[in-house]
Amino acid sequence: MPTVRGCHLPDDLLYDVENHIWFRETGDGNVRLGMTTIATAMAGELVAFTPKKVGRSVKQGRSCATVESGKWVGPAKSAASGEVIEINGELVEAPSIANEDPYDRGWMVVLKPDDWDSVKSTLTIGTDVTPGYEAKMDADGFAGCE
Repeated sequence: MPTVRGCHLPDDLLYDVENHIWFRETGDGNVRLGMTTIATAMAGELVAFTPKKVGRSVKQGRSCATVESGKWVGPAKSAASGEVIEINGELVEAPSIANEDPYDRGWMVVLKPDDWDSVKSTLTIGTDVTPGYEAKMDADGFAGCE
């Protein structure tokens, strides 16, 4: 598992480095997505998570959820367009789960993507994510997770 400045990034995921979002193919044509450890470390402890409702459409580059911490309120942007088919109700009830376990229990939504193959080619595979995240962290002035 790549670790960039103390931030863990599982190598079996795909990453939208610019927006700090990970994607996991679910095996049925759908994708699960969530925030990276870098996103949660930068935001601080999450206090609210408001996903789009099941059945709603998400446009590429637009929000699939709103996330709020003591320091920040903003969109969780999806690199893929598609329909929200599942939301993480546990995360709605206890948003700080994303800080504790962003890659398993802290997932945000499952999308049925419109054109996954074209989006997938724009994402960074976990085994190759270190250089992109080093540059992004430098650009954002973020020292790391530890």
